[in-house]
Amino acid sequence: MFNTGKSANEVVAQKGLSQISDSGELEKMAEKVIAENPQAAADYKAGKETAMKFLVGQLMRTTRGRANPQIATQLLKNKLGEK
Repeated sequence: MFNTGKSANEVVAQKGLSQISDSGELEKMAEKVIAENPQAAADYKAGKETAMKFLVGQLMRTTRGRANPQIATQLLKNKLGEK
């Protein structure tokens, strides 16, 4: 910012560092994560809370850490049948 004179918002947008909070975009990624990790999804449905942490981690990896963790967790829970 010092060298270019650009604002923080411009730098974040240019570098693709903004957080993803769009539930539509995250929902598609959540479906993909669940499809790619059926055992973890089944473990969560069977009551293993650590499986949710794994699934959220996979979603965060998919988005390169840009997903809003609270929204990601809630979307995954909704997709797996918990409201």
